[in-house]
Amino acid sequence: MASVYKRGGKRAKRNWYAAYRDHTGKRRSKCTHTTDKATAERIGKKLEADAALRREGVIDPAKDAISQESQRSIASHLSDYKSKMQAEGTSDQHIKETIKYIRGIAVDAGFENAASINADGVTRFAAWLTDQGKSARTVQAYLTAIKGFTRWLVSHHKLPRDPLASVKKPNSKADRRRERRLILPDEWRCLKGVTEAGPVRFNMTSHERVLLYETALQTGLRASELRSLSRGRLYLDSDQPYITCKAGSTKNRKNAKQYIQPELAADLKEHIASKAPKAPVFSLPHESNLARMLRVDLAEARIQWINEAKDNPKEYTKRQQGDFLAATNHEGEITDFHCLRHACGAWLSKKGAHPKVVQAVMRHQCITLTMDTYGHLFPGQEADAVAQMRDLFAGGSPSNSTSSEASSESIQRQAQRAGRETWQTGARGCDEQTESSGRVETAKPLQAADLSDDVREDATESESAPSWIRTKNLLIKSQLLCQLS
Repeated sequence: MASVYKRGGKRAKRNWYAAYRDHTGKRRSKCTHTTDKATAERIGKKLEADAALRREGVIDPAKDAISQESQRSIASHLSDYKSKMQAEGTSDQHIKETIKYIRGIAVDAGFENAASINADGVTRFAAWLTDQGKSARTVQAYLTAIKGFTRWLVSHHKLPRDPLASVKKPNSKADRRRERRLILPDEWRCLKGVTEAGPVRFNMTSHERVLLYETALQTGLRASELRSLSRGRLYLDSDQPYITCKAGSTKNRKNAKQYIQPELAADLKEHIASKAPKAPVFSLPHESNLARMLRVDLAEARIQWINEAKDNPKEYTKRQQGDFLAATNHEGEITDFHCLRHACGAWLSKKGAHPKVVQAVMRHQCITLTMDTYGHLFPGQEADAVAQMRDLFAGGSPSNSTSSEASSESIQRQAQRAGRETWQTGARGCDEQTESSGRVETAKPLQAADLSDDVREDATESESAPSWIRTKNLLIKSQLLCQLS
């Protein structure tokens, strides 16, 4: 039976507590939030009755627990969601942005608890962002955050179903506001020469900036990953020098091993000769100044490149109107520090590296991202594919009959392995000669049968015909078929 009591003395204004046993038989205590004893007793009896209904299966305890969790505030659920992301090793920056996006939608749409989240409120917020001139990528970031949150609520039995399953995210590629330009190899050579002779910028010497840019180009490391590099993470004395990044510093939270060229390894070895093992390799400026530093060096290189043609007015005008070393080209593509990583994947693609190799160097999670980003840069793939079908259109001319037969047999074997065909090539008629171990066997004629001989009826299921009768019947039938054909 449920009972009521007070905690902490006999003060009249203290709330009553109800003690009861839940559906599992465990003793529970719950505050009734009332100072009236009679009301508290009724609440205790209600709790006891509900526990009996759960115990008898009238009320599903699992569904009831989900219903109670759905009434918790958004803030309390976000605290648990943040702990979940931290346990998975998500970066602090990503966690901060995700929580900000979810709270922004919840406040604007008026979501107070998990049960109040609905698709209409989220889509109205997305439409408002679009009206404010936000890009599809920004809208997608908000929707990705809130949809991931509701999926977590469902998987952790805090909601019975996902209320945002029908909400679709916009295509960010259809409304890209920020396109990065590709740094060309000729541009890099000019940039390297001018930067090497330049002054100190953002507390980085000209030589250190060149090493930073070249390391980013060869490894594809991001700015945060380059910032985390220490002398102990550089392996420059091996036959194939490489750089490593700890999983805690990479975007995908996996250890990275990026190879570099021996010439760069020698320059880096000289650069870190006087540094401590745990000292950073590069003294990078604040992240907001990285792109600015690169653009300043790029602008200096462009000025010198244009001034080289002063003696030729026509060439001088052409260079002024061109995009070479421009921070922003005529298509609106801009230059930032991430362009160096983009150039790494693009240059590998231009040199004909296999897409899987490019994926490994860029450390993309799936090949789809690699092909969507750099697929158009793989040279000659379509032309080569069409050229490889030439022998299929050529037919079987006498000069290439042997190769055609071999090609056909190869195609047929591939089709059979794939389960698309059941017949075999190279089948011969019954009357053709076959070669085995250099010996030619001629077809043996069938023995002629006398049609006047008696032929026994076929054996029934209850009896079996003698073997010589079955053989004779087969010979006669074969001869009849040959005469008819």
